[in-house]
Amino acid sequence: MSKGPITCHVLDVSTGRPAAGVDVNIQIYHKGQRGVDIFSPFALGVTDADGRCMNILPPRGSDEARLQHKELEAGLYKVVFKPKEYFEKTGRKCFYPWVEITFEVENPEEHYHIPLLISPYSFTTYRGS
Repeated sequence: MSKGPITCHVLDVSTGRPAAGVDVNIQIYHKGQRGVDIFSPFALGVTDADGRCMNILPPRGSDEARLQHKELEAGLYKVVFKPKEYFEKTGRKCFYPWVEITFEVENPEEHYHIPLLISPYSFTTYRGS
């Protein structure tokens, strides 16, 4: 199975384990009236047992991508992770119920991997490969 153009991986660094069942959504940027920044829903997913979301978007150039109008284009996107429910299921509270990461797609032919390292009171990210 080929992966989509945007993938992510969530690791709970407080346990050293993948974070399964974290809701993930991708939003696309549109310039609104009077300079208001607007992000609209683009794709939804949930991390698997390995903490990965590999097909939040259909593979580039696939019939599925064309039918769903989900072809990646250059521009600004935001990935929103929602770890609150994950932490609640494991009996823990968290300070960051949502983690929003805005990133720029310069070349739609490239692969964009966005890892998230979380704990109940911190997070970090980087551009993965």
